Amino acid sequence: MASASLPTRKLGTMDIVPIVNGLWQTASIRTKPADMVKAMQKYTNAGFYTWDGADHYGPSEAIMGKHQADGNRGYFFTKWVPSPGEMSKSVVKRAMNERLQRLGTKSMDLMQFHWWDYSDKRWLDAMKEMDELRKEGTIKNLGLTNFDTPRMEAMVKEGIKLASNQVAYSIIDTRPENKMVPFCLKNDIGLLTYGTLLGGWLSERYLGAPQPTRRSDLDTTSKGKYWQWINAWGDWDLFQELLGTLKKVADKHEVEISQVAIKYILDKPAVAGVIVGCRLGVSEHIEDNKRALGLELDDEDRKNIESVVKKGRALRGEPGDEYRGVDI
Repeated sequence: MASASLPTRKLGTMDIVPIVNGLWQTASIRTKPADMVKAMQKYTNAGFYTWDGADHYGPSEAIMGKHQADGNRGYFFTKWVPSPGEMSKSVVKRAMNERLQRLGTKSMDLMQFHWWDYSDKRWLDAMKEMDELRKEGTIKNLGLTNFDTPRMEAMVKEGIKLASNQVAYSIIDTRPENKMVPFCLKNDIGLLTYGTLLGGWLSERYLGAPQPTRRSDLDTTSKGKYWQWINAWGDWDLFQELLGTLKKVADKHEVEISQVAIKYILDKPAVAGVIVGCRLGVSEHIEDNKRALGLELDDEDRKNIESVVKKGRALRGEPGDEYRGVDI
């Protein structure tokens, strides 16, 4: 399935291209679904055939289903993000059948589960039911989204087979390294990372730019979210120092800051893939993604980057804490 020019990594039963096409922006862009499907073809033709959608990402499941129905092979990931409540066999099966119907398939490549409230322990009931569906073949691989290490440990102790956990991970947000990475390496669980470009802040566009002072400067939800990350880690002057260091590394390798940021995380232990958002029908990053995959950072590059990162404050806690009211 892989393009001869693109590397792959093992994730569960799959060999995925480690830059995954993220479809969360299908919930906000105005492109027609049919045009999104056409745009997907360019990525697949270029060898980027691994897709990440969700039940709440607009038409993402439907366009993945149409893309697959058009004869395109690939891996199509989705998520189930229910409100906490009853997680009986019938409830779980009904939700999984809805995912299958939208994807137009009999078996999901990767089902990823998110749960908002850990005090409601029925997340474990849901995972047990989905693991049974994995054993039956309805789900080929079972994963998580924004779960912390203690909850992952509880699932593994129950005999649940996990392929992945999707979490925020970037140059300045290294929370997975606190506990999660060692646990994942021990249990053969891959990390799928998002927020790796801090919603677009890690780019030449902001090098030398004045500090944002107006709400209009945070023109996307992602920028607003990761602006808080930047300020929790350091300040605008320190972030400028980081961007300057990344620019020097990028110029050395004749790439861009974003490609350095992606490859820096791709080189981390336990990382199976970095999810890069696609604005299907609006813009594309195929050639940029190829350059990121082909980049070889050396020890000097990493040392220079980390010397700046260490000047800031390490973000506290576990990935996903921010979804449950815990400060980073």
